[in-house]
Amino acid sequence: MAMASARPPLLRCFALLFNSRVRANHRLLASPFSTAGNAEIPSPVEPEAVSLTDNCVRRLKELHSKESSAESNMLRLSVEAGGCSGFQYTFALDDKKNSDDRVFEKNGVKLVVDNVSYDFVKGSTVDYVEELICSSFVVSTNPSAVGGCSCKSSFMVNLFSALLV
Repeated sequence: MAMASARPPLLRCFALLFNSRVRANHRLLASPFSTAGNAEIPSPVEPEAVSLTDNCVRRLKELHSKESSAESNMLRLSVEAGGCSGFQYTFALDDKKNSDDRVFEKNGVKLVVDNVSYDFVKGSTVDYVEELICSSFVVSTNPSAVGGCSCKSSFMVNLFSALLV
């Protein structure tokens, strides 16, 4: 019995696996033998594209109009280990495109997703939600997620689809 309780939960094991995979992918991309760092990664075909809602586009255009230098800013979506469900989405405005980024555009605004995070958000939809508690960018639908918390910033991954990537 003591042996069973000493084992970490499945979610913790999966988070450790994800972290090691992220580190390995970054090492491979930084390798002088890697061609991925030098080649432009094309945006995927429509079914696997990350899409933006009209409300998300409207809010990004509002942000661009408030700051003169924000015209070149893109919304960056990343996935990190953490949160109450194992993985969490992070959003930031960024003016740089990295060599491993995928760019998705709608009505003149751009969403940027790094190649590692893209594996977890293929086919997702990014929205901007305004509520009494807070207003924020959220991933409203994610076909790779099998669960999450009510804050919509944390999610669990379908274990089989993540391992096949």
